[in-house]
Amino acid sequence: MLGEFLTATLTLLFGYAYPAFECFKMVEKRPGRVEQLRFWCQYWIIVAMVLVFESLLSWLPMYGEIKLAFFVYLWYPKTKGSDLVYDTFLKPFVMQYEPNIEQRLGNLRAKSGQILVFYIRNFTDKGTTFFLQVLNQVVSPTPSREPIRYEVKLILSMFFR
Repeated sequence: MLGEFLTATLTLLFGYAYPAFECFKMVEKRPGRVEQLRFWCQYWIIVAMVLVFESLLSWLPMYGEIKLAFFVYLWYPKTKGSDLVYDTFLKPFVMQYEPNIEQRLGNLRAKSGQILVFYIRNFTDKGTTFFLQVLNQVVSPTPSREPIRYEVKLILSMFFR
């Protein structure tokens, strides 16, 4: 358990915090260095892809340690891992499927409003029903619930004076 905590902490520090700070410095303090900005953009694209596929890979033994080592490999200046991984694997793969990805994202954007409205309605309908059922159970006149009923009435009277 302690090993997992340590690995998770180190991954947060060296996989996310340090690269995010370096990227921030690149954007804010050195705007003319396009190659460094490209390097950090490649890094974040690869990190995003790792996070997308993480649920498929997280069952592997020592996955956290492998992920930490991979993230350090990506940003470590001597290895320039993000250049290699991006140019060799990620860029050719995404370029091959880019039109299909764009089409699917366009469809998803077009339907996102409808999906959002559906989930909001579903949540509010079920949430209201659930709340009323719980409230009905709490306020119902049974001898064992008498103290609870009094507390609920007191709380409701505070809100609805």
